[in-house]
Amino acid sequence: MSDSHISVQGVHKVFQSGGQDVHALKAINLEVKQGEFVCLLGPSGCGKSTLLNAVAGFSLPSSGTITVDGLSITDPGPDRGMVFQEYALFPWMTVEQNITFGLQIKGTAKPAIQAKVNELLELLHLADFRKRFPKDLSGGMRQRVAIARVLALDSPILLMDEPFGALDALTRRNLQDELLRLWTELRKTILFVTHSIEEALYLADRTVVMTYRPGTIKRDLVIDLPRPRDVASPAFNALKKDLGQLLMEEQSRLNQDEFRAAAVD
Repeated sequence: MSDSHISVQGVHKVFQSGGQDVHALKAINLEVKQGEFVCLLGPSGCGKSTLLNAVAGFSLPSSGTITVDGLSITDPGPDRGMVFQEYALFPWMTVEQNITFGLQIKGTAKPAIQAKVNELLELLHLADFRKRFPKDLSGGMRQRVAIARVLALDSPILLMDEPFGALDALTRRNLQDELLRLWTELRKTILFVTHSIEEALYLADRTVVMTYRPGTIKRDLVIDLPRPRDVASPAFNALKKDLGQLLMEEQSRLNQDEFRAAAVD
């Protein structure tokens, strides 16, 4: 039996657009082990989010299989928590109420809910903001609340779709460090989508580079750098250069495709 926590085997995904087939994913094979941090990296249109949504169970593959602990994924489940780029908080609820919501839906006992919420408020440095509403928080604080809400459900797998993409550089680095701290403490399995080479190298055990449509795996690279990682080190920047060349090849394909489409119009 495979020791993979997440297993993607021969996955294809085809959409219908304007009466034509659009091949978003082609022959994806990917294994993610328990407690591993894996980044999906690639240009726009390479199928990163499509693959993540398939693992989440939001969109089934056209063919192939996706399993978690050997069980086929057919729909969303509590074993997989999703964090989106948009914060997806309830604006009429306080920070505390947003984090509590999922536990109430599960029917968790009130004392257990309060204990869990208090733990997460401390863990994510939100205790002083528990009675605030999302509109009163910065983007970085809102994303902390979104992460806390997912962690409240104690899913062993975290699926993260460019969760820091809309943040300024300093807030982004602070939240990257917070995520690494949480990952070290909680040992969740993380599948993380990004288009940032530096973010992938800073966070991941492995970086999976995807091609422009149809999305395939171009390179599955183990990031063998000590933590905490120094983004100014020669080793870090050598890897950044290599990944940059891979992405530029795919970006060039994207640009050519867009140029051909514009010429037809």
